[in-house]
Amino acid sequence: MGVYELLGHSSCSWWDQAPEKLQEVRLHRIEEKGCRTQEDMSMGVESAGLEGFALSLGLILAIGPQNAFVMRQGLRRSHVFSVCLVCSLADAGLIAIGILGVGSFVSNFESAKPVIAACACAFLIGYGILRVKSSINPEGISLDGAAEGSLSSAIGTALAITFLNPHVYFDTLLLIGGASMDFSGDEKVAFGLGATSASFLFFFTLGYGAKRMSKVLNKPEAWRVIDRGIALIMFAIAGVIINPYI
Repeated sequence: MGVYELLGHSSCSWWDQAPEKLQEVRLHRIEEKGCRTQEDMSMGVESAGLEGFALSLGLILAIGPQNAFVMRQGLRRSHVFSVCLVCSLADAGLIAIGILGVGSFVSNFESAKPVIAACACAFLIGYGILRVKSSINPEGISLDGAAEGSLSSAIGTALAITFLNPHVYFDTLLLIGGASMDFSGDEKVAFGLGATSASFLFFFTLGYGAKRMSKVLNKPEAWRVIDRGIALIMFAIAGVIINPYI
């Protein structure tokens, strides 16, 4: 069993399962380490980097509020570089914290879970409502980046969408942090760099890929569909997050 199998367990009860997931990863790593030869060790840094890259990319590929926001900014050609950079750096910071072992510490704060879930749900519903309003008003649909709002507003929204989503902590602090527990030295550094590089590659590819598609979608009708689709994603994720507490 590899850490990749854990990707299939991200459900509405993900946070409650986190300590057990971490223990599974650690036990599996300990068993593997005892069987490694000297030749295996020489390839450890490279394989650790690739494993970190693959795990991080597999987790981030799932559509979520962060990805939807980056895609929307790219399609609107609005502060694309800054939004991609902020999301990548935020993920990199959380990955670093998880690798340093803080993930297992955070998972013990049971009382914080409902509060974080409620804040995340409220924010996602609010952002979804804004997207519905935008889809109703054709005048709000523009591909002119200058008309889409200030840089500070875009960065603030990117940070809020990132840090108010509980799943980002499960992915970065717990899963990636847990998977790194048996690495040490250069291997651990390589694992972290691999995981971080996947985040940068994904967000910049998504943002600038969407920007290239913006000319094709330069129609009010297309933006109505896009904004309403993003709103549905936000509402659905809000429901999944809050469901265990109602």
